[in-house]
Amino acid sequence: MSTETAGATMRALVLRAFGGPLHLEQLPRPSPGPGEVLVRVAACGLGLTVDHAIAGRLPSPTRKLPVIPGHEVAGVVEALGPGVTEPAVGQRVITSFYLTCGSCRFCRAGREPLCERFRGYLGADADGGYAEYVVVPAANALPIPDALDLVAATAIPDAIGTPFHVCHTRAAVRPGQRVLVTGAAGGVGVHMVQMARACGAEVIALDIDDARLARLAEYGAALTLSWPRVAGLSPQQAGLGRGVDVAIDLVGQPAVLAWCFAALDRGGTLVSLTTHTRLEALPVPSHLLVNKEATVMGSRYVARWELLRAIELVARGVIRPVVSATCDLAGAAALFERLRAGQLFGRGAVLPT
Repeated sequence: MSTETAGATMRALVLRAFGGPLHLEQLPRPSPGPGEVLVRVAACGLGLTVDHAIAGRLPSPTRKLPVIPGHEVAGVVEALGPGVTEPAVGQRVITSFYLTCGSCRFCRAGREPLCERFRGYLGADADGGYAEYVVVPAANALPIPDALDLVAATAIPDAIGTPFHVCHTRAAVRPGQRVLVTGAAGGVGVHMVQMARACGAEVIALDIDDARLARLAEYGAALTLSWPRVAGLSPQQAGLGRGVDVAIDLVGQPAVLAWCFAALDRGGTLVSLTTHTRLEALPVPSHLLVNKEATVMGSRYVARWELLRAIELVARGVIRPVVSATCDLAGAAALFERLRAGQLFGRGAVLPT
């Protein structure tokens, strides 16, 4: 431990058993090692990915316990480890979620989510941001403009970065296309709606909650569909018309996946982002796949160069971060309950200090 932090402590939420409660504890403040930086956490995002990590559903390489959850960190660099020259002390940063090697063929090509020596996830395989301080690899700390609100910035590392990767890199959404987004009122969904609209697409939003759906027009949805109302209907009966060019599924339920595929127009693309549904949940008849010339693809996380682009879009006001509720460390359990009950619009955030 460095002399600057020797004996110093911090408050943190600690997960000691998968599916168990988060324990508010006083821990030694960490110090950055070689190639690392210490970040004083201003806020850390709260969403379903963190909930999956807490429940043990994240495909973590190490399944590390105990661990401090939370990966959507926004804060200020407090100290540099040996060999680090940037980001500088005092720089405002957000953190990248994936712990990658930086040197394999995929990392060198700017496709870090496919890293051949993947080391896991911040907040699952290494301590995350539900604490007053967090240590991360310097390469995972990305600078943000001083004008960006740090609470709003917690949406960028995942809830905004992931839609950038989907809409710009994977599905290559273009002006004039029609894009269907499922789970559209959630933390990733409301930003996916905005990102697709920013690409020039007409966006159809699908969700289960009428009150949250009603708010999506403000963020660019041209049409909103309630899943309880359309689940028994074909997409055409539901008023979708000619079909969609891109269907982006954030739900992963078999019935929703099948509905998304049925909604595709000729030449359409279905993008799946969930990892907790087995492949057989999408029984695609080969003749439909061929006759439509349809594409079914997966999408992982966002590369760091894409996160830098996402930061630019937020700084320019093209994408508006939606963080609808915040809490301190002691209030995180109650905010997770709201998330699981489908009561959060967009993201939540934990404010450790």
